[in-house]
Amino acid sequence: MDQGFFLLFATVSVITALTVVLARNPVHSALALMACFLQISAIFVLLEAPLLAVIQIFVYVGAIMVLFLFVIMMIDVREAVLQRFVPGGNLPALVLLVLLGVEMLVLVLLSERFSVTEPVATRGGEIRALSTTLFADYLLPFEVASVILLAALVGAIVLARKESG
Repeated sequence: MDQGFFLLFATVSVITALTVVLARNPVHSALALMACFLQISAIFVLLEAPLLAVIQIFVYVGAIMVLFLFVIMMIDVREAVLQRFVPGGNLPALVLLVLLGVEMLVLVLLSERFSVTEPVATRGGEIRALSTTLFADYLLPFEVASVILLAALVGAIVLARKESG
């Protein structure tokens, strides 16, 4: 039963991720990305890691998607959509996408450990270990990611400002 739900959530996640890349409207891409994040949080619930599922929803769906939608609404979307796609430039990306998808399917279907995986989090001690690892060992990458997000927001505001005169 869990394997069926996993395959369902994983399939919908891949479909919404493809929609993020292939959608011509940036708002539709952002909404598909939000749906992809929700599917990933459902996979975390299946892995019995509810803390990661809640963090996925709060941080990515709640905060970052609001930031993306805010930036998309600030930038003139009609101008960006016209400049987004280069004619004929999508064929190599599509070929690479198909090759990677076939490779993923082959690896999943040939894996012997696919049906015998154990749940990731079975006790409450993993939450303490995760938080200690995140804020002790990986504090610098965590802070660098926050500075990069701040720089992206400032850059989007600078790009969105209209020249006065």
